[in-house]
Amino acid sequence: MAGNNKGIYRRGKIYWICYAGLDGKIHRESARTTKSREAEAILTSRRNAVLEGKEPAIKKISNPYFYEVVEKYREIFALQKSYRFKKYLLNQLVNEFGNLKLTDFTVDLVERFVAKMQTEGLKSASPRVVFGKKKTLKPASVNRLLAALRHVFTKAYDWDMCSDETLKRIRKVKLLKENNQRTEFLSIDQCNDLLNACHSTKDTRYLKPIISFALNTGCRKEEILGLKWEDVDMVHSIITLRNTKNGETRMVPINSALLASLEGIVRNISSPYVFCDVDGKRYGDIRKTFNKVCNRAGVEWLRFHDLRHTFASHLVMSGVDINTVSKLLGHKSLTMTLRYSHLAQNHLDNAVENLAKRFKNGTAQLLHNQNEKRVYAVA
Repeated sequence: MAGNNKGIYRRGKIYWICYAGLDGKIHRESARTTKSREAEAILTSRRNAVLEGKEPAIKKISNPYFYEVVEKYREIFALQKSYRFKKYLLNQLVNEFGNLKLTDFTVDLVERFVAKMQTEGLKSASPRVVFGKKKTLKPASVNRLLAALRHVFTKAYDWDMCSDETLKRIRKVKLLKENNQRTEFLSIDQCNDLLNACHSTKDTRYLKPIISFALNTGCRKEEILGLKWEDVDMVHSIITLRNTKNGETRMVPINSALLASLEGIVRNISSPYVFCDVDGKRYGDIRKTFNKVCNRAGVEWLRFHDLRHTFASHLVMSGVDINTVSKLLGHKSLTMTLRYSHLAQNHLDNAVENLAKRFKNGTAQLLHNQNEKRVYAVA
């Protein structure tokens, strides 16, 4: 951290500057940049101000309360696509840290918070769980909260509301190792039981075409519930998904089962949505009704996202290659899709065995031909 003749040095990746002020004392401040040229420009402006007999214009860190930073964060990012879920994370963070000044945050404080989430639990940080219910969080859920906390502090630094030392303390807390990948899926019989369970009571009947859609397309819940009729082309058997997780438009083919299901939906002319209530309002939280249907079908463990796993798993088991499955799921890379590759093992074994039989037959034929040649040669 030693200085140099230029009056510039580094702390970590951030450049700092030092110069003689009007009072004759050496002043040090963060240049708030990782680029040396920008730091040199700031240093030059400070020295010029001193030569002109002026006090250098130094940005002051306001050090507000955490809840004040979150309020500003909400205003700026409220229209962000991921904000719908992120607001639950922010609520939890404000409940925990709202009345603390940003300079009060330490590595120990955040690490104790992580331990608390894993042992004691918090009020639900997810819209999928009834609000107010206490439950311990898995590593992935803990990491989502830590990521939200880090981003709040990163923006606070950008807005001159915290110093780089404070930001570095937050970033020192490492994310937990995650191992939450689920690949549970339904058998064909369980799929039929689930669809049949929707007809048991009137309040759950609307779920059947939604579940059928998920099983036949592998679409995510929000992609399904947000689907509009204008994006459904039953003439050419194609669906256009615009509101996808990765932000890219995806085309999904309509098979015969899905076509029959879509044709059976009574369209509400007052609503653009495919799946909506009698008032034309699109369905939002279907969790309670879905859980009720799962209990009837004897698959209490099932989550809606497992219908996506079911779609992918049966594709792989039917011999569809991983690249095609990846495209149908809308994965940007094969990494996520490869979780299903083990399901193709039996089919791979069969393929190799068929090759062995082919070689075996070919070898027998070759030997037969060679024997014939020997006979003719003797004759």
